[in-house]
Amino acid sequence: MDTLKVLVLALFALASYTKAENKVVCYYDSRSILRAGQGKFDLSFLEPALQFCSHLVYGYAGINPDNNKLVPLNEQFDITQENYRHVTDLKRRFPGLRILLSVGGGNDVSGEGSEKNMIYRTVIESVDHRLAFINSAKDIVKHYGFDGLDLAWEFPETKPKKIHSSFKKFFINIKHKIVGESVVDENAEQHKEQFIALVRELRNSFRHDGLLLSLSVLPNVNSTVYYDPRQISPNVDFVILHAYDFYTPERNPKEADYPAPLYELLDRKPDENGDYQVRYWLQNGCPNNKIVFGIPTYGRAWKMDDDSGLTGVPPLPIDGPAEAGAYTAEPGLLSYPEICTKIATPNEIRAGYLGKLRKVNDPTKRYGTYAFRLPKDDKEGIWVAFEDPDTAGQKASYAKAKGLGGIAIVDVTLDDFRGLCSGDKYPLLRAARYRL
Repeated sequence: MDTLKVLVLALFALASYTKAENKVVCYYDSRSILRAGQGKFDLSFLEPALQFCSHLVYGYAGINPDNNKLVPLNEQFDITQENYRHVTDLKRRFPGLRILLSVGGGNDVSGEGSEKNMIYRTVIESVDHRLAFINSAKDIVKHYGFDGLDLAWEFPETKPKKIHSSFKKFFINIKHKIVGESVVDENAEQHKEQFIALVRELRNSFRHDGLLLSLSVLPNVNSTVYYDPRQISPNVDFVILHAYDFYTPERNPKEADYPAPLYELLDRKPDENGDYQVRYWLQNGCPNNKIVFGIPTYGRAWKMDDDSGLTGVPPLPIDGPAEAGAYTAEPGLLSYPEICTKIATPNEIRAGYLGKLRKVNDPTKRYGTYAFRLPKDDKEGIWVAFEDPDTAGQKASYAKAKGLGGIAIVDVTLDDFRGLCSGDKYPLLRAARYRL
C-alpha cells in the first residue's frame, strides 16, 4: 500500500511538473465585445479555446492617475455587467484553468510622446504610490475571483527606425558619435530599480493568499533598459515576452517589414527578433521554465503604391497603413480570419485573379509569412505580414526546443474563433498547442 501511495504521488508530481513546464497562456481582450459583425467576440466563444489554455489573461485594467489605484478600464462592462465574474466563473467548467487580470498592455493611454502613460512611472517612484496600487490590485483580484495579476507595465517604447537617404545617414552617424543617441526616459535607471521594488512588494503581498504574479514584456520596450531578469524572475511566476510588432504601420508608415521575425534579419537592428529577446532574458538570469514566448494572432498591413515594386519582398517602400478591416476596424491591423479569407487559392493565382492576396511562405522558418496584392485599377494595393498555423507551430517548437515555460497566444479574440478559414475554430492556438 505504501509503495502504491509513493507511486501515485510521484505520478502526480510528474504531471504537475509537466503542466508547469508547458503553459499555454491565452490573452482575452475584453474590448472585443465592441467589434462589428463577425468580429464581435461574445464570452461564449471563449469556452472552445479554454480546452487548450492553462492560463487566461483578462485584458485590461488600468490605473487611476488621481490616487494610483488599479481600476477597470470599462467599469460598465467589467463591473456593472459583471464580466469579471462571468470570466472567473469559467473555472467551474475548467478547474485547472488559472485566470489573471492584466493591467496596462498599451491600453491605458494618458498623453502623447514622452508623456504617454506617465502614470505607470509615477506609481513606481513613491513607496506610498506603490502601496496604493498593490492594495487596490489585491482587493480587486481577490474580490472577483482572479488567481493573480499580470503586469503589462507601460514603460516608454523605443523609437522606430527612420528612413533616411545614404547622405543623411552619414551625418546622423556623426551626430550620434558626438552627442550620443536620444533617450526616451531620462530616469530609466531609477525606474528599473523602482520596478524591481514594485514586483518584490507585490510578491510579498500576494504570497499569503497564493496569488500568481506574471510580467508581460510589451513590444518595443527595451528589456536592457527597464528589466533586471536576475532580480525580477525570483518574484514572478512567469515572464511573457511579446516578441512581435517590431515593425508596424504606426511606427513605420514609410517602410513595411516582417513585424515578428523569429531570428535576426540582415541589415536590421539585432534586437528586433524573438530569439534575441529570449537570449537576453536567459543570459541575464531568468530560468528557462519561467519564460513564455508570445505569438500574435493578427497581421500588420500596409498600403502598397507604385513605388513598392512587384515582388513584395520586404523591406519595401509603402504608403502608410492599409485600410481598416471590417472586424478589427483599425487601420493597419487585420485579424487572422480577415487575412485568411482574402488569400487566393492556387487556381485563382493561375487564372490571374487580382482581387485576392498572394501568400508567400517562409521556407527558412526564420522570418514569417506575408501576402500582398499589387495596386491595380480600382483595387488598392496591400502588404500584410502575419502568423498562420505553420508559423505559430514553428514558434511553439522553438519554445519547446529552448526548454521555455510555454507559449502565449495574443490574443484569442483575433484568432479564427468562428472557423471561417478551414472550419476549425482557433487554428493558430491549436497549431501552437499541438507543437508545444
